[in-house]
Amino acid sequence: MVGTSSNLSESMAQYSALMVMEKMYGKDQMHKFLRYEMDRYLRSRGTESEKECALEEVENQGYVHYNKASVIMYYFKEMVGEKNVNAALKNLVDSFAYRQPPYPGSYELVDRFEAATPDSLKYLITDLFKKMTIFNNRVLEATSKKVKDGYETTFKVRTDKMYADSLGKETKIGIHDWIEIGVLAKPAEGKKMGKALHLKKVLFDKMERSFTIHTKDEPYQVGVDPYYYLIDRVPSDNLKKITMN
Repeated sequence: MVGTSSNLSESMAQYSALMVMEKMYGKDQMHKFLRYEMDRYLRSRGTESEKECALEEVENQGYVHYNKASVIMYYFKEMVGEKNVNAALKNLVDSFAYRQPPYPGSYELVDRFEAATPDSLKYLITDLFKKMTIFNNRVLEATSKKVKDGYETTFKVRTDKMYADSLGKETKIGIHDWIEIGVLAKPAEGKKMGKALHLKKVLFDKMERSFTIHTKDEPYQVGVDPYYYLIDRVPSDNLKKITMN
């Protein structure tokens, strides 16, 4: 059984477009687009009249194989590397080019993604392609103070991770995920986010974690998954303005 074709055709076409967009306009514009795509996916899944499918099994659900796939594939690329994703896609093409039926489907695609994924990140294959994974990441508190050689910022975040079934019922599960945290400068006029003063992927093995980060420049806000790579139920609380002490 080769599985469905929407993920193989539509989602990969979407991913190709994302890579062209990134090369032309840069990552800042990509972050805006990903937030837009995630918002569209979340709105659409709330009005699903039948059942939602995981990306590996999706067929003719545009909000999944376009909107959700944009967020998932870009995040997957960020985690495992663009070269590894390209190698997996090339392997698929080389394996099936000019062959007679049966043609490849989403299962063959995901198998190659898994082969290209480091062992420490294998959980991504389940979370991104085989399950419907929802996060609720939020910054609980954030303070900063001036120190001799810059600023010391302390903040606490909470990350909840859930699997949803086809009808939208969510079950909370334990977390053991690499998630990005960041300390950001004040946005320039007309911008919503400032430049990253500190950005790092951290292994979350419990729901609440606290961090103390030193930066040379004055911080303005902190974030957990600040660039919206994860499907998040309420992405607006991923960032929080710092209280200066």
